[in-house]
Amino acid sequence: MKIKVLIVDDSALIRSVMSEIVNSQADMEVVGTAPDPLVARELIKKTNPDVLTLDVEMPKMDGLDFLEKLMRLRPMPVLMVSSLTERGSEITMRALELGAVDFVTKPKISIQSGMREYTELIADKIRAAARARVKRANVSAAPTMALPSMRSPLISSEKLIIIGASTGGTEAIREFLMQMPSDCPGILIAQHMPEGFTTSFARRLDSLCKISVVESAGNERVLPGHAYIAPGHSHLLLTRSGANYMTRIEQTDPVNRHRPSVDVLFRSAAVAAGKNAVGVILTGMGKDGAAGMLEMKHAGAHNFAQDEASCVVFGMPREAIAIGAAHEVAPLTALPGLVLDHLSAHGGRALRV
Repeated sequence: MKIKVLIVDDSALIRSVMSEIVNSQADMEVVGTAPDPLVARELIKKTNPDVLTLDVEMPKMDGLDFLEKLMRLRPMPVLMVSSLTERGSEITMRALELGAVDFVTKPKISIQSGMREYTELIADKIRAAARARVKRANVSAAPTMALPSMRSPLISSEKLIIIGASTGGTEAIREFLMQMPSDCPGILIAQHMPEGFTTSFARRLDSLCKISVVESAGNERVLPGHAYIAPGHSHLLLTRSGANYMTRIEQTDPVNRHRPSVDVLFRSAAVAAGKNAVGVILTGMGKDGAAGMLEMKHAGAHNFAQDEASCVVFGMPREAIAIGAAHEVAPLTALPGLVLDHLSAHGGRALRV
């Protein structure tokens, strides 16, 4: 059975190129295209698609308004197609909060040839979206509260939390970080995301969390109560300088087709932090992070994986679990408390009161 895809974009060129990409895959087909959400609404009823691709900026009805109504009334996997602009990235972050599974970007130059170069990526993301767990939007849900602050004095500043994620990860990371107390150990994060989008992502998280969240610029001292997100154009690594942990960013080749790569971050944590690190692998497609997490385990780190039921896509955690890299598997809602409890038990002082 082929994956049925409905393409919604006001650009006839993008509709044509996206249709060509989808129809070139043996396991998927385009069942309709729409220039705006009003036409899309009728086509959804008529074609019952498995995946919807949606331009983030649409005429006649705002793309976010359409997405919000869709996820409330007829939840389905939605893949956003975003422009590489600051406005586009901010709208995309909001779309992911509203329930979109993932997003792809429109290339900056030569849209038609650029989109064709993205064929493999787009096809992979559509496949992941078709398998994703989509939940009905709950706009009245209570906000996530941070866990109680650590007792003073601080536990060892040697302790670190290292996180990797991909598809569905922006929301999983948000839920995790919003439960972190303001004096939690330093956190390093690799989330698969294009250049430019990590800036909006970090800014959004910083406005929501008790801790300080920044896009890493490299050569920063890793401080408690701070989270450092890998920039979309570079790998993020953990290093040591004397008694201090430091960040480093590198534009070396992609690993597992990704830059930033979770494996690169996890491997650097294994070397620089060893048993002082706690690894966390969250929702995402593919296997990036599994091998690096196993290296962390061999170096003495304690590792957690998000469970299948709470993942949008159970790819990366499944791979880590399969090779024995994870010590514990738990739902997303439980992970922050479990991580803090582990650090409390092994860090010398209570983290939660």
